[in-house]
Amino acid sequence: MLTTETEYRQVIQRCKDLFLKKNKDYGTAWRILRLSSITDQIFIKAQRIRTLQETGVSKVGEGIEPEFVGIINYCVMALIQMQLATDKRTDIPTGELEKLYDEQIGRVIDLLFAKNHDYGEAWRDMRISSMTDIILMKLLRTKQIEDNEGATLVSEGVEANYMDMINYAVFCLIKSNAGGNPNQ
Repeated sequence: MLTTETEYRQVIQRCKDLFLKKNKDYGTAWRILRLSSITDQIFIKAQRIRTLQETGVSKVGEGIEPEFVGIINYCVMALIQMQLATDKRTDIPTGELEKLYDEQIGRVIDLLFAKNHDYGEAWRDMRISSMTDIILMKLLRTKQIEDNEGATLVSEGVEANYMDMINYAVFCLIKSNAGGNPNQ
C-alpha cells in the first residue's frame, strides 16, 4: 500500500513534468497575468470539472483529470507570481523555474502534513465531487479577497487558498487513480 506522501509526490511529479514541457512550448508567458487572471483560469477549470461531474459528458474530448492537473499548475503559477511580485521578468530560465516550482510545492507539502496530522486523512473518505465544490468555494473566497484588494479581517489570504486548492486537487487525483470514479 502506498503512503500518502508517495502518492502525493507521484501526482506532483506528473504535474511538474507537464508544467516543464509546457514551459518548453510557451516559455513563461503566464508571467504577464495578474493574480486575478490566474484565479479566473483556475475557476474555469474547476467549473468545467463540476459540469463534467454533473453531466458526465465532455464535448471537447478531455476528461476531469487533466483539469485537476491544470488547477495544481495554475495554483503553483499564482504562488510563484506572489513570490516574484517585484520581479518584472516575463522570461524565467527553466532551471530557475523548476527550483521555484519545487520551493512552492515544498511549502504546500508541509501544509499537507500538518493538516493531515490534525484531520487524520479525512480527505480519503470524502467524495471527489465534494472536494471539487470546496475548490470552487476557495476560488470564490479568493476572488472576494482580490476584489477587496487583499484585505481580510479574520480570514487567511489568497496564498493559503491557493495552497489548499493544490492539496484538494492532488487528493482528487490520488482518489481517481486509486480506482475511484472521478465523477463521484
